[in-house]
Amino acid sequence: MNTTINFSASISSNQKEKTLQFGIAEGRKTYNIFSLANAFLSISAMTNKKLQKLCYYAKAWYLAIYDTNIIPEQFQAWVHGAVNPALYQKYKEYGYENIPKLEETRDIPEEFLSFAKEVYDAYGSLTGNQLESLNHREDPWIKARGDREPWESCSQEISEDDMKYFYRKLMK
Repeated sequence: MNTTINFSASISSNQKEKTLQFGIAEGRKTYNIFSLANAFLSISAMTNKKLQKLCYYAKAWYLAIYDTNIIPEQFQAWVHGAVNPALYQKYKEYGYENIPKLEETRDIPEEFLSFAKEVYDAYGSLTGNQLESLNHREDPWIKARGDREPWESCSQEISEDDMKYFYRKLMK
């Protein structure tokens, strides 16, 4: 499969300053990967694999565009691509089935919803397997895997700097 993704963000500087506070307590709430996952699940039902990759791409593109994190959690270079272990554990009971669409969005910050929509517009038409294949051809995952064989287990974190610089190059 030869898939090329064009992703561009057109977020106003006002919104940019507002979104830079992701991961920081807002009132009594701290937003994290589960808030981001809920933003994607409010768009569509999807498999755990697809959700993992969409959250990864949201983090990667946010780093590339804004030079800061949208979420504090890290991703690891697992056999099937970038995975956040805590998010995987939360939804592993679904196996290969879709996680249901989330109807309630009031606890999800608008900035998460809007950025998730932009990422979904770029990647949402792909299946979890297609996103895995795409992820396997990208430098941050490849570099984190090192010399491991494709089938070997790996819990190495994917470098945020590698993510930022790789996706930033794609913007040019």
